[in-house]
Amino acid sequence: MSLPAVFYDMAKRVNNWGRWGERDEIGTLNLITDEVVRDAVSTVRTGRRVPLAVPLRQEGIQTGMIPGRVNPLHTMVSINVELFGPGAVASSDDAVTMGLQAGTHWDGLAHISHGGKIYNGRPASSITAHGGAACHGIEKVRHIVSRGVLLDVARARGVERLATGHAVGPEDLDAAEEFAGVAVRTGDVVLVRTGQIQVYLAGARRAYGHPSPGLSFRTPEWFHARDVAAVANDTLTFEIVPPEITGLWLPVHALDLVEMGMPQGQSWNLEELSQVCAEEGRYAFLLAATPEPFAGGTGSPVAPVAVL
Repeated sequence: MSLPAVFYDMAKRVNNWGRWGERDEIGTLNLITDEVVRDAVSTVRTGRRVPLAVPLRQEGIQTGMIPGRVNPLHTMVSINVELFGPGAVASSDDAVTMGLQAGTHWDGLAHISHGGKIYNGRPASSITAHGGAACHGIEKVRHIVSRGVLLDVARARGVERLATGHAVGPEDLDAAEEFAGVAVRTGDVVLVRTGQIQVYLAGARRAYGHPSPGLSFRTPEWFHARDVAAVANDTLTFEIVPPEITGLWLPVHALDLVEMGMPQGQSWNLEELSQVCAEEGRYAFLLAATPEPFAGGTGSPVAPVAVL
C-alpha cells in the first residue's frame, strides 16, 4: 500500500537531503555547533543534575509488541574469580543480551525507511543481516551535547498525564514553550513530556505502550522550522498510537528520521526533570545524551543527564 498524498506533501516541506552534503550521515546533529554548545554550558547555574533514563532490567519496557526487541537478559559470567591464583584480587563479570532500543534510547537514522530509501537518499538495502547499517550507523553519532529544552506539554495543559488519545500538535508545543518562558532555537534538543512514562513506572507495562499519547503527524514541520537537532519524549512509540490517519503507521518516524535526518528518542523518564524545572523556574539546561557507539546499529541505549 502506497503512502497517502498528505504524507508526501509534508515530506517535501521538511526534507533535508543534501543540505549538509551528499555524504552526510548525521543529519540535524550538524546544527549542534561549537557555539551552540558554549551557549548550552551557560545555562548551568546550580550544577543540579537530573538522570533521564529508566533502569535496564529483564522485566522492562518491552512486552513483545515490537517483535525481537527484547528486554535485557543479564547473566553473570564469573563471580569473585581469583584470576591470578588463590588469595589474589578477585573479579566478577557479567554479560547482557538486549534490543538496542529496549529501554531509554535514540533511534538512529537507519532505523526507518520508506520507498526503499533511508536519510539522504541512501538505499535501504545498505542495511544487512551481518553488517547492520552500512550507512548512518549509530556509531556515526560521536556526541550529543547541547542545550536541552523541556516542553512540558502535560504541565502546560494542567494535567499530570495526557489522555491516551492526545496527539501532541504544534499548538501544544507552542503552549509548552510559552509556559516555559523559553524559545526553542537552532541546535536545541527538545524533550516533550506527556506524562505517559508514569504508566510504566506504576507497573502497567502493557498499558504503557498502547494506546498512548504522542507526537502528531503535524509536528515535524514545527521542529524543522526551528532547526531542532533532536527530539525525545517519554513514550514507547514516540508518536501517537493508534495513528491519527487510519492505516498510516509511523509517519512521524519516517518524516523525522528519513526526510529530516533528525534523531528521536523514546522512553525517557522526564518526571523528575519536570519537577526540577518547575522548582527552578527554568526549562533550558545543558544536556549530555551521547548514544553507545554500536557499529552498524540502527539505534542505541542512552543514559541522558540534564544539568541545571
